Amino acid sequence: MISTRGRYSIRILLDLAEHRNGGYIPMKEVAERQGISLKYIERILPALKKAGFVDSVHGIGGGYRLTREPEDYTLWEILDVSEGDLAPVACLKTDASVCERAAECRTLSVWQQYYKLTKDFFSGITIADLMNRPLANEYVI
Repeated sequence: MISTRGRYSIRILLDLAEHRNGGYIPMKEVAERQGISLKYIERILPALKKAGFVDSVHGIGGGYRLTREPEDYTLWEILDVSEGDLAPVACLKTDASVCERAAECRTLSVWQQYYKLTKDFFSGITIADLMNRPLANEYVI
């Protein structure tokens, strides 16, 4: 399941993309538009900045902006940064040791296929794609 942190990370980057004008956007404005606590956004931003998704300037006229074009951000990479490893089972996590039951595991291929479907799905959607989708009666996840 995707957590609030993952969903909000996508919303923050989408908001920055939709309101970009070459300058920096104060997070207070993003918080107001998105209905997200500024304190919560401030807890998410360090990971997004460390991943190189945004850069920032402090002080008057400061804020955040995207470092790439919206079409260069996939939901998979955003969720990977904000959620951590998205593997559905422990044995598929990035640094997992080989499971001693792998050779006899009847479910391993199911989890591998599920993981691939999930990765392929979210890798095929960009922030630009979201910008071009119609609003769903202003329903917010």
